[in-house]
Amino acid sequence: MASEMKLDHREKAYLLLQSYADKIIKLIQVQMDHLTMPQCPLYEEVLDTQMFGLSRQIDFAVKLGLVDEHDGKNLLDSVERKLSALHEASLKK
Repeated sequence: MASEMKLDHREKAYLLLQSYADKIIKLIQVQMDHLTMPQCPLYEEVLDTQMFGLSRQIDFAVKLGLVDEHDGKNLLDSVERKLSALHEASLKK
């Protein structure tokens, strides 16, 4: 039962991090579509702040043993790739 509870906490932790990552992508997508261009300092500050927050949350979850370090790095890399693709798409508009 204890191992099931630990697995459940690990799954929940990863899903929460994934949810936060998805919110960052949506926030940046909305900002790029409706508010500002990627060169805007506000855009860059929001992106940097959100990504820093996500990386700190991932580090915390890894230190607690709730998320595998490799999985955390993959999640962060995935968000960075998606944001890069959004940035490239906005420059082509």
